[in-house]
Amino acid sequence: MLEKKITKETSIRLVIISNQAFSLKNFRGPLIREMVARGCIVYALAPDYDASSRSDVEALGATPVNYSMSRAGMNPLRDLLDVGKLAFFLRSLKPDISFAYFIKPVIYGTLAARLAGVGKRYAMIEGAGYVFIESKASNWRRTLLRKFATGLYRLGLGCADRVFMLNNDDKQLFVDEKMVSAEKVQLINGIGLNLSHFNMTAPVVAPFTFILVARLLREKGIFEYVQAARVVKASHPEARFVLLGSIDLNPGSVSESTVKEWTQEGVIEWPGQVDDVRAWIAQASVFVLPSYREGLPRSTQEAMAMGRAIITTDVPGCRETVIDGVNGLMVPARDAAALAQAMLKLIAQPQLLASMGRQSRLLAEQNFDVNKINDVILDVMEIGR
Repeated sequence: MLEKKITKETSIRLVIISNQAFSLKNFRGPLIREMVARGCIVYALAPDYDASSRSDVEALGATPVNYSMSRAGMNPLRDLLDVGKLAFFLRSLKPDISFAYFIKPVIYGTLAARLAGVGKRYAMIEGAGYVFIESKASNWRRTLLRKFATGLYRLGLGCADRVFMLNNDDKQLFVDEKMVSAEKVQLINGIGLNLSHFNMTAPVVAPFTFILVARLLREKGIFEYVQAARVVKASHPEARFVLLGSIDLNPGSVSESTVKEWTQEGVIEWPGQVDDVRAWIAQASVFVLPSYREGLPRSTQEAMAMGRAIITTDVPGCRETVIDGVNGLMVPARDAAALAQAMLKLIAQPQLLASMGRQSRLLAEQNFDVNKINDVILDVMEIGR
């Protein structure tokens, strides 16, 4: 432990290690701003800065820094070389604290920080990831990937002083698989929201509109969403089904051609990825996330803050966002028929939307306030006000 809490006078040097510059403002913005407000000199590392993301990070009070790391894929030689380069850079920068999030930065960034002699190293696991989702079909490739990922997590998290996790199921998985020791884990209620940014609005009733916001991965329940939409549209052709999100590099990504086929069929609307989801949530009746497993989905939290009823699955990370029958409905994962029935229930009882929406907002205020969550993170890091 540090001998004293870090205060503004100490000018602590802190590096945040990410593999996506876009996320620094959109997911870590309030945390970075608070770190700077508490007197930290913050270096924000990402491999894909452009002029816009660099400007966004500078506006938060941090220094954007490009470094080498591939976001997806496994090339052990390239990854090993990147770890060495990053360790060399961190040694020259001499940070007091490192904070890594996303899978590769957590593993390789935390390892590099230890090699560089960074005094305190923190990591955030926002979800167990693709290889840890249970599959009905035996898949040797997934089994091999899981063993490989487990070993890498043990290596990376073994170098971390504390690990932030978003739900107890993920904690139990990582502890049971000996990827992290239980005493290192600090549970938090997601990454949090600026609740004043996501104002509550009245749900739309006509046309009845469902919205799913996610990366277009099979594991997000995209196919079940489309199958359920077909069922609902058979009896309610006026119902809208919006799908927001982009094609991903992940092996579980839906192809662009498949999504375009769905739009040509008329079953969904696909605006792609948008910079601001608020206008789209505002025109929705119900938010849907039929995922197979999550950390604690920010998209659902955003919809809750805006007063939307939620339909989601009874799986880790998702079940933390819904009290069944209170602010939404829970259905089994991988069950398009059950998902369609939940949608039809809300269409038949539109009076539930307002009451469920109010409960969603209340739960968001109680659990997902970014200021409260950031206080927990910074207290663990012993970064004082």
